[in-house]
Amino acid sequence: MSNEGKNVKCHYIGTLDDGTKFDSSYDRGEPIPFICMGGMMIKGFDEAVRDMEVGQTINVHIPAEDAYGAYDPEKVHRVPFSNLPGAEKLEVGSKIMLSNGLQQIACTVKDKTADAIVIDMNHEMAGKDLNFEITLVEVN
Repeated sequence: MSNEGKNVKCHYIGTLDDGTKFDSSYDRGEPIPFICMGGMMIKGFDEAVRDMEVGQTINVHIPAEDAYGAYDPEKVHRVPFSNLPGAEKLEVGSKIMLSNGLQQIACTVKDKTADAIVIDMNHEMAGKDLNFEITLVEVN
């Protein structure tokens, strides 16, 4: 029976191909609630949960294109300090939120020069294949 369109709760552990854990609902102490196939989760995760049964645990490998997409070099921008007051105080590796007037965009400072910073607007998981151990806890 399909879980599409239903409210579900899942526990999961997310790892990269080298085994590095990047996220876990267990670490937060509660399963993640979402509407299956409702666009709230990455495509590959939604598809994995769609046909699961409560109590079932599966392991899935999700290629980058079904996760956060390919890394896009067009999303890396040089921003003069004059356009972003206070940016001169940021360090390489800093995470910042920028707004385009419609939405907040998470960015990472990739480089810093005497008069500008280079920001990367790609999701931090863009271009990475992901692995999940998923347990379906509840379906409503």
